[in-house]
Amino acid sequence: MPLDPRFDDYIGKSADFARPVLEKIRTLVHAACPDAAEVMKWSFPHFTYKGSILCNMAAFKQHCTFGFWLGAKMSDPYKLLTPVGERTSMGDFGEIKSMDDLPADHILVEYIHEAMQLIDAGEKLERPAPVKKELEIPGYFIEALRKSPKALTTFENFSYSHKKEYVEWISGSKTEATRLRRLDKALEMMEEGKSQNWKYERK
Repeated sequence: MPLDPRFDDYIGKSADFARPVLEKIRTLVHAACPDAAEVMKWSFPHFTYKGSILCNMAAFKQHCTFGFWLGAKMSDPYKLLTPVGERTSMGDFGEIKSMDDLPADHILVEYIHEAMQLIDAGEKLERPAPVKKELEIPGYFIEALRKSPKALTTFENFSYSHKKEYVEWISGSKTEATRLRRLDKALEMMEEGKSQNWKYERK
């Protein structure tokens, strides 16, 4: 696979200690996976295999990182990878400050091969299910809505963000008089089917 000149630029601009580390990782990845392609993602070097991210490397002021996209699914026979609960998005081998911090070549190649096998098997990165947003609505707001079925229906059909706009606008009042005034205005607007920022919405 052709080499990406942006990798050369990235490595060339890295600190003196980091350059040989990055070059070594680059060489080993291509030796272990001849089909690996080089791509820059999120401003640092990644290697892809069959269209999926295989691994990545990065350099900082005092250390480098190297990690596998599917590292959490790897068997880690030599117990070298950072435990799942302590992983970052970029590195699986901790802070690499010199060539001595890199595992032996044959071990890294073995890990790269396993990462390839996971991609071949169709494994994907499991993302946590989104947390359902719960909006805390003041009791006085709920009571006011119940007195206006039309406004209540409008509010219930609003998206989370539109509901939040009204709740924050009213509850953010500094005085009782302002709160009551805003509450009356909110009910009036919702009876007309309007969101709190309806004037700025695209039609």
